[in-house]
Amino acid sequence: MHGRVVDWDEHAGFGTIEADDGTSYFFHCTTLADGSRTIDVGTGVTFDVVAGHLGRWEAARVEKR
Repeated sequence: MHGRVVDWDEHAGFGTIEADDGTSYFFHCTTLADGSRTIDVGTGVTFDVVAGHLGRWEAARVEKR
């Protein structure tokens, strides 16, 4: 899927991606494919959607576009 980072909490290491269809997905810094632990708000990304630990859909394998 394609989207952009709309929220990022540097201290906690998690944020929200809004997909091109308007759906929002939680993601954690450990899912950033390049191994970094931070990403800027507004960055365009590609990602997969997976079942998360809390019973919600989450973004995984997040890559900057």
